[in-house]
Amino acid sequence: MVETDFGHVATREVLDTGLFDEDKAATHPLWFKELHGAADHRPETLEYGIASFVYRARRPFVPERFAAFLQRTWPGLIRAKGHFWLATRPGWAAEMSLAGGLVRTAGLGSWWCDAPRERWPDDEASRRRMEEHWHPVWGDRRQELVFIGQEVDETAIRDALDACLVAEPADGRFDPLRYRALRDPFAAWGENAGGADRA
Repeated sequence: MVETDFGHVATREVLDTGLFDEDKAATHPLWFKELHGAADHRPETLEYGIASFVYRARRPFVPERFAAFLQRTWPGLIRAKGHFWLATRPGWAAEMSLAGGLVRTAGLGSWWCDAPRERWPDDEASRRRMEEHWHPVWGDRRQELVFIGQEVDETAIRDALDACLVAEPADGRFDPLRYRALRDPFAAWGENAGGADRA
């Protein structure tokens, strides 16, 4: 067993260690059962009652509301992760990671809609992915968070996240100046930010 911090581990600790013996493993009854009893295999989703859902939205989160959401406890929620954006930081794509009682947020970088066009990818596959996520008002900015757990109240989480979104702009335009005065409790992101937020 190797303890890690955010998955950082020397490769020599886990690769080519000589600790795995395939011949010995093949004699274990559970190995045989998995290989030859595929028809009886019970997926982990059924075995442990694990389910997941993805929350998607285009409008930005009100920072104070989303920070409060992250402080809440959701019965049955085991893991959540994905990317999001805040109304006060329209240029930042951010990530959220929840594992048990630990929540972490950090800035990832710019959305394509905020990057100079000369820095946009020029290969066809990347351009196609950009176009798939493009919105005439919000560009490629979006909320996309996956929630994983046992008997999680999906409706309650979706409703709580919807309540974190800014109102639909009456004029159908995105103007970041409208949200400049909102209170933003998240730590600074970027090179001089001193790390990610932790809750």
